[in-house]
Amino acid sequence: MERVNRPRGTADLLPQEVQDWQRLEATAREVCGHFHVREIRTPLFEHTELFLRGVGDGTDIVEKEMYTFLDKGGRSLTLRPEGTSAVARAVVENKLYVEPLPLKLYYLAPMFRYERPGTGRLRQHHQFGVEVVGSDSAAADVEVMMLAMRFYEAIGAKGLTVVLNSVGCRECRPQYREQLLEYLELRLDAMCGDCQRRSEKNPLRILDCKQSCCQAAVLGAPSIQDCLCGACQTHFARVVQGLDALGLSYRVDARLVRGLDYYTRTVFEVMTAAGATVSAGGRYNGLYAELGGMELPAVGFGAGLERALLLLQEQGVKLASEEPRVDVFAIPLGDTAEVAVLKALDALRRAGLTVERDFSGKGLKSGLKRADRLGAKVAVIVGEEEVAAGKLLVKDLLAGGQQAMELEELLYRLT
Repeated sequence: MERVNRPRGTADLLPQEVQDWQRLEATAREVCGHFHVREIRTPLFEHTELFLRGVGDGTDIVEKEMYTFLDKGGRSLTLRPEGTSAVARAVVENKLYVEPLPLKLYYLAPMFRYERPGTGRLRQHHQFGVEVVGSDSAAADVEVMMLAMRFYEAIGAKGLTVVLNSVGCRECRPQYREQLLEYLELRLDAMCGDCQRRSEKNPLRILDCKQSCCQAAVLGAPSIQDCLCGACQTHFARVVQGLDALGLSYRVDARLVRGLDYYTRTVFEVMTAAGATVSAGGRYNGLYAELGGMELPAVGFGAGLERALLLLQEQGVKLASEEPRVDVFAIPLGDTAEVAVLKALDALRRAGLTVERDFSGKGLKSGLKRADRLGAKVAVIVGEEEVAAGKLLVKDLLAGGQQAMELEELLYRLT
């Protein structure tokens, strides 16, 4: 029969790899705890309309990358391609905005995008995201960037820089849109088909195109920094002032925009020295109203965990993961011992010890070899003689020697 393999663009996380993932996730949770950010969990799939309204129907995510299907009731559902819209929906639906603001939320969750798989880019990937909801302060933008950088610092990554820009607001962006369209008018024919379509819906996203023909065409494009209104200029200046105060490595890139339509004012990416983006985010003051909620300013970021691990590999950094330890390895010898050993196994595990046992029934020599390969500290051997005496034969695999003892004494020695 033909073998069934995993779908293209997915990965199995094997036991020896999961340790690094657990350490990465634990670090994210620890850093969020220092910033008083609480975890939120949302469904793997949402109504498709959420992403049409939140992410934007002219984005690559919506047009090309979403896993969308009809359920048995004929409803259009989509596997979550990004976390911000789902968190916003949860905040609105559950009226979390009645709590003292700002809400500070984080998630560690899989995302799904149908795109060409590559190094650090999978169709099911995992994201660490943070959302600060209910504050329009530039200090909230700085807080989010600081948290992102502290996360990478905590896992041992080096040489990262925050690259940022302001994409303006509903007051000043229309002016820039007109200037950009005027500049692009005579250049659109030389651009890719995607950018020709983007010019009708969101021409700012042309600045984010990676096609060489489009990058060449926008070299002389006007800068959005020259079109910012007074409020946006002040907000951005305060963000930069905050980064200066922290001493964070950063640079301003007037060409930086993000690929999602909900961003306003601050946008940023965390980049390596080689120019690779490892996380990105920004402010999205209009998203909550777009989803049927009240006007709530918000700012956040998302960091791909696969990319974080790849970055550590490139930099030769190993996460401080502990090898799984085995405290006790039990070797029952015979049918009677198989039953008798169960009480000891349960008591040892209830006491907080890691206990493995031999299932092979191949005898003492084979069991001791298995215990040694697992690095067990103690082997507990139970045969007919031990069952009759109501004792366990305990072999110290580190110091050598063995002794028969009752279960209570073993518990006392090991705990």
